[in-house]
Amino acid sequence: MKDPYEIRILPPAAVNLKRGAGGVLGGKVENTHYEELTVYRTFPFRFDEEYISVRNAKGEELGIIRELAELEQDSREELRRELQYRYFLPRVNRIVSVKFKSDLWLWDLKTHLGPTRLAMRNLQDYVQLHSGGRVILSDISGKRCQITDWRSLDGHSRKWLEDTL
Repeated sequence: MKDPYEIRILPPAAVNLKRGAGGVLGGKVENTHYEELTVYRTFPFRFDEEYISVRNAKGEELGIIRELAELEQDSREELRRELQYRYFLPRVNRIVSVKFKSDLWLWDLKTHLGPTRLAMRNLQDYVQLHSGGRVILSDISGKRCQITDWRSLDGHSRKWLEDTL
């Protein structure tokens, strides 16, 4: 029986990823063809392109891709695309305002995709502070944004963040 806690690093040459019917990620992993594969970043999440878990349609882990850069170009591009779909997270460029109104924290933000607004009941459950200055903001509807490094925000935005937190 296979040890469920064993970490298997997949050799780059043993991974060949492609899109199948309907745009589903599939391909060959260690000479076995899979119609559907799912991929997940492993902890710590700051390594965007390292230690990627590859799983079959049943959710069983097939192995870990140590580094995207080691894969051949087509597989690397498909894997990056799949990770972008799974971990879609707009980047905050500016905090326009943060207000407490009617028992909700209302955040008006400018992201790399345009303006957005988040509504939070409290800060403890909806603001996650990570290492390296990274901040994940989520709201009551499940919408999420990230500040990649709060120290690199403009002065206006840093002041809103510091005054709020």
